[in-house]
Amino acid sequence: MGTVLGHLKPELVWYHFEEICKHPRPSKFEEKIAAYVKSVGERLKLETIVDSCGNIIIKKPATPGLENLRTVILQGHIDMVCEKNRGVEHDFDNDPIQPYIDGEWVKAKGTTLGADNGIGVAAALAALEDKSLKHGPLECLFTVDEETGLTGASNLEQGLLKGSILINMDSEEEGSLYIGCSGGKNTQAFFKYTPDAVPADTAAYEIKVAGLVGGHSGLEIHSGRGNAIKIVTRLLTYAQENFGLRLAQIEGGNKHNAIPREAFAIVTVPKAKQTQFTDYVIEFNKTVKEENSTVEKSLEVSAEPHTAPANMLPKDVQAKLLLSLYAVPHGVVKMSADIPELVETSTNLATIKTENNTVQIVTSQRSSVASEIIDIVEMTASVFKLAGAEISFGDGYPGWKPNVSSEILGVFKSTFKKLYGKEPEVKAIHAGLECGIIGEKYPGLDMISFGPTMFGVHSPDEKLKIDTVPRFYELLQNVLQNIPKN
Repeated sequence: MGTVLGHLKPELVWYHFEEICKHPRPSKFEEKIAAYVKSVGERLKLETIVDSCGNIIIKKPATPGLENLRTVILQGHIDMVCEKNRGVEHDFDNDPIQPYIDGEWVKAKGTTLGADNGIGVAAALAALEDKSLKHGPLECLFTVDEETGLTGASNLEQGLLKGSILINMDSEEEGSLYIGCSGGKNTQAFFKYTPDAVPADTAAYEIKVAGLVGGHSGLEIHSGRGNAIKIVTRLLTYAQENFGLRLAQIEGGNKHNAIPREAFAIVTVPKAKQTQFTDYVIEFNKTVKEENSTVEKSLEVSAEPHTAPANMLPKDVQAKLLLSLYAVPHGVVKMSADIPELVETSTNLATIKTENNTVQIVTSQRSSVASEIIDIVEMTASVFKLAGAEISFGDGYPGWKPNVSSEILGVFKSTFKKLYGKEPEVKAIHAGLECGIIGEKYPGLDMISFGPTMFGVHSPDEKLKIDTVPRFYELLQNVLQNIPKN
């Protein structure tokens, strides 16, 4: 059916996945993939709705005799993260993704594959087209702009969906059933200042903290990975107190949902203190490398001579900035008492930049408990408020509190055991899924998330394990036959 993946089973799922790869789908620019999804519903003569935000809903009547089953919503997002390797020429607005088979994996040539969430969308489209599938009433919900703002879910119109069960297909580990996720909110701090002149008889340096692993600020926040902004703050604070260091510029991190891998600072020190300062940086590098040696194999801290900056932060602003960066929490705040090894609440010191006589800091807070998001946001903001910074907050998004008594969870567990002779793992994820937002729009939904195995999503290393896709679709087929009656 497809030119590269068409021989793989189940054919309908791989056919639609390969077609999805042909249609560009950057977040916020989903017109081409939306047209394809809509065309499937229209070709099958199914009720097809596009809401005011661009979300698509396709409704399929029940298999004759199963009309009394509860209505199920199958849900996925149609956008993808668009990343490519250095040197790869690819226009994500117009060029197709080029999937290829590498052993037991499907990958893409030089770019993200978009199996997040293309394979979930493909499974939903296959369910709409699959004449052998036995099911009650189905509503397939395809949301837009999940990756950059959860915009589609946040603006989903109410009253369009009638289902009472939602199956999200945006998870990445076969054999795992997800029943909860964190909500989140960003807290920003702004230190505005009138610049000082560069002190006389000083030497300028660029301090670099580089080589850290980084990673997703939800999924990897518990892994002990270093935070480049915290490390550079530690160095600057000691050098300020002991060598008269002055700060001209500080930069670090690049995404609110990533642990910062690198940080940089332009500084001056009195010429009389140069040797002491550079010797200290060498010793500091050894210290932090040793502290982080298990996790951070490539960490390097250095200070290299730099051209003199145009101006400096005033001493008082510099002192308050560094105190607040040192004090502000970063990492795990609380583990879940209900689900083993699940981070319940965390905060990430994510980015910092100096621009237009302002130092701007972005932090990101997460929790699966709504009240705890409020608490950790206030804790983070209070540190910056004490330092005299201006504060602003992002809109945030709600979490999805785990329900171990969920009826659809029971169906999935019993079906999984019947098919594969073992119990699935029941988990929650310390990252955002659309379930929390959709559940707020449609209160009372019984929700679950599952998917085939993927690695490296959001990067050109993304890969989808081929043999997990048939079992993913088989589990969906069998669950849909066992949905409780109204």
